[in-house]
Amino acid sequence: MDVIPAIDLLAGRCVRLYQGDYAQSEVFDENPVAVAQQWAAQGATRLHLVDLDGAKAGQPMNQAAITAIRQAINLPIQVGGGLRDRNSVADLLALGVDQVILGTVAVEQPTLVEQLCREFPGQIIIGIDARAGKVATRGWIETSEVEAIPLAQQMAALGAAAVIYTDIYRDGTLQGPNREALRELAEAVQIPVIASGGVSSVTDLLNLLSLEPAGVTGAIVGRALYTGQVSLQEAIRAVGNGRWQDIPPDFGSSALA
Repeated sequence: MDVIPAIDLLAGRCVRLYQGDYAQSEVFDENPVAVAQQWAAQGATRLHLVDLDGAKAGQPMNQAAITAIRQAINLPIQVGGGLRDRNSVADLLALGVDQVILGTVAVEQPTLVEQLCREFPGQIIIGIDARAGKVATRGWIETSEVEAIPLAQQMAALGAAAVIYTDIYRDGTLQGPNREALRELAEAVQIPVIASGGVSSVTDLLNLLSLEPAGVTGAIVGRALYTGQVSLQEAIRAVGNGRWQDIPPDFGSSALA
């Protein structure tokens, strides 16, 4: 299972929100490029970037930071936030981003999603962010009446490469992922599902391994990495994929060793 570090960008800085609330943001680093290099050096297989300003504004806002990260590391990068038209998606892919994450347009413009899946095969991921099973849109500011599982099934049929599922009530809380919701979603679609929100320990990641046969292929980790509650190196050693040659053999003590 892939352990995917998250870099959430707000005004060019690396931050984390609590339950998606912009009023409850915490700055963890002023230099997201240095953070990206740190995760790369510790063995990450890919990075998850979110343009929080873009998600709120409805258009990409942190291109400079994203470009700098792209130029600084040689890892696949997936980026979401504010991608609501064809040009925004094409421009971001032209910067060298490997995959883009669509959220709001999956609810509001499924025809556009279908067109983008055809034009950029394998590069379109759907971000499904839910409160009590209902999909939130526009930077999590609004909650629709659309339910997560039917939306995931629709997007899979349109050609999406994967689904990232976030339980907003768990995001940034370190309360553990919503395994039941993840299992139901993964069993309902035939494309990979990536878990997001709530990971607080390597134990949480180990618990997600039971969902791998159902199709949960990765887990995005944010706050727990920044607070030190999860060591990326230990997490990779424990649950799955990593670039082992970049991890020193004395990376640190672990109860899992």
